[in-house]
Amino acid sequence: MNKLSINFENCYGIGKLIKEFDLSTSNTILIYAPNGTMKTSFANTFECFAKEPRKMPKDRLYLDRETICQILIDDMEIESSSILVVNAENNSFDRSDKISSFIASRSLKEKYDAIYSELNSFKDKFIKELKVISQSTDCESEFITTFLRDKDDTFFTLLLFIREQLSNKFKKFDFRYNDIFDKKGNVKKFLEKNHVLLNEYFESYQELISNSTFFKQSINNTFGTLQANEIIKSTDDNAFFEAGHKLVLDGNIDIDSAEKLKKIVEEEIKKIINDENLKKTFDRVDKAIGANVELRAFKVVIEKNNLLLVELQDYEAFKKKIWINYFSELIDDVDILINLYNEKKGELEKIVEEAKKEIDTWQTIIGIFNSRFYVPFKVKLTNQEDIILKQETANLEFEYKDKTDALLIIKDRAGLLQVLSKGEQRAYYILQVLFDIEARKSLNTESLLVFDDIADSFDYKNKYAIIEYLKDVHESNLFKSIILTHNFDFYRTVSSRLNLGGAVLMSIKDKNREIRLVRGQYRKDVFSHFTQNANDVKVFISLISFVRNIVEYIKGQESDDYKSLTCCLHIKDKSTGIKANDILNIYKTNLNNCIDISIDFGDKNIIELTLDTAENIVLENAIDEILLENKIVLSIAIRLKAELYMKRFLPEFDSNILRSNQTRELFKEFKKNNGEKDILLVLDKVNLMTPENIHMNAFMYEPLIDMSVGHLTSLYNEIKKLQ
Repeated sequence: MNKLSINFENCYGIGKLIKEFDLSTSNTILIYAPNGTMKTSFANTFECFAKEPRKMPKDRLYLDRETICQILIDDMEIESSSILVVNAENNSFDRSDKISSFIASRSLKEKYDAIYSELNSFKDKFIKELKVISQSTDCESEFITTFLRDKDDTFFTLLLFIREQLSNKFKKFDFRYNDIFDKKGNVKKFLEKNHVLLNEYFESYQELISNSTFFKQSINNTFGTLQANEIIKSTDDNAFFEAGHKLVLDGNIDIDSAEKLKKIVEEEIKKIINDENLKKTFDRVDKAIGANVELRAFKVVIEKNNLLLVELQDYEAFKKKIWINYFSELIDDVDILINLYNEKKGELEKIVEEAKKEIDTWQTIIGIFNSRFYVPFKVKLTNQEDIILKQETANLEFEYKDKTDALLIIKDRAGLLQVLSKGEQRAYYILQVLFDIEARKSLNTESLLVFDDIADSFDYKNKYAIIEYLKDVHESNLFKSIILTHNFDFYRTVSSRLNLGGAVLMSIKDKNREIRLVRGQYRKDVFSHFTQNANDVKVFISLISFVRNIVEYIKGQESDDYKSLTCCLHIKDKSTGIKANDILNIYKTNLNNCIDISIDFGDKNIIELTLDTAENIVLENAIDEILLENKIVLSIAIRLKAELYMKRFLPEFDSNILRSNQTRELFKEFKKNNGEKDILLVLDKVNLMTPENIHMNAFMYEPLIDMSVGHLTSLYNEIKKLQ
């Protein structure tokens, strides 16, 4: 990735942007983009290309405008998988699933996969047979959830667990598993809701059993239809009787064959089922089932075999019984699987133990995150070996501490985000970004990363943590980054910390919505730049507001220097008598860098000099959008012209007594007797747009950089018309 070429037209808020970025000399391009110029539209356009299937960006308002969107890396169209857009507003961004791609050593993973590949091959064949018998839609997960004892259980460990309960004697069920044990749990809900009615049926059944000559009920045990069927199952092959044995039933009835036993049991069961009272109770149950359309399949099963209601007295126990019978039917295949698993079990346990001991990339990432970020939570990974070996999604756990130091464990992402501030949420989001980036590293994937205001809403401590991460990425030759920001302090700091040299740009948007990316300026101290170039008339005028702040801090507002400088920014009686040389002397007195400065406009009145310079700026063919001095001179000139205009209508008003907010105070007086709406609107704009631009210091000039010079020239021309 040595060259990035983009051609955007009507891509969201970007009217037009054509640019070629040289990535061969710097892994990172930093772009300062004031709000409303291009930042989010730029990121969204790349986001469209990052998606599969690829989406075409468009102008969101003017849908009929034709869109052009080309992103080329080394003259070839960029691959979607090579783009990662980091949008600080995206709280849904979750990359926990990426951890499995970098969290363990490859050798462990390969060993584990090889063993499970063999096991799963046999298991898959077994599951197919089990599905035929059970007719379950998902018999593997159904079986696991039925017998699960703890989180470490697997299909194979549970197979070992139930093996002793399996038998060559089993009962075949003629209903589909999900007709009774449905995924939605409707049958279970019905049984719980109608437990009184079901108990009534069961009690009627028990009464019939106790009065039967064949079936019996004692204090501790019951010999009922279920037990009778078990005896039939045990003697079904007739071997018991062929060995010369026989059964003697109560009443001295001899049973000498399986067929005879089966016939007697069936007759006795019919007597139970056909009992009028039991049938009435069943009809009530059946009617209740019929009222629920989602229980149609269950209704058919129960009508076919009423006595299943007896089994369903204990729903979970019956479910287990069903699975034991299914697996008993495949007992030989079960033994093959168990034997294979036992062969591999020792080796698997060794691998899992090694996986637990590994100190790998995840510890570094989460450890650095916990140490760099000042947030009220610490991140922990709770299922390391499962991620390493089973490729499960990471379970991140959060230790949350409030100001009272009470420790609280939060188990899930949603629970954590509910209690975090916006800045803290973004810190969590950065962790997700790190997972994605680390995954790309482990796969050796060259990627273009687009960071959209990644440090927005962070306090200073966490902002510097972000910058450290950006530095880490910058130093990796796998990644090329475009960092977009509207935060001027962040722009300056990143430029300095990453030592970006010429890879720093500023965006300018013209009235046709075309974007130009020009060389970035003001990466170092603006004040120092101004003092060293004070012989330039624009810079000379711009220094007035800076120096006045310094004089105010050092000498106070009552000093002559402060008052003289104030007369340059507001129309006072003394304003007409102050020349540029007078201001130069103040500079030389208060600024070491200006001691040797000489100017060729020293005899000019400072107010006239300011207004003439502003006029020259407006007349320039292409005003430099970035130059602070252009904006400062225009701002001062706008205010001076506004005050000159208002003072013409306020001859009795003494502005010399005003110590602050002179333009605003003049406006208040002006409004009392001059109500022309259009004029008031223009003057109100002056109050809104210029104070922050004039009352500034060496550290707080971001609002002025963000302001379009076009807005200032437009306001200058409006105020000029009033003259």
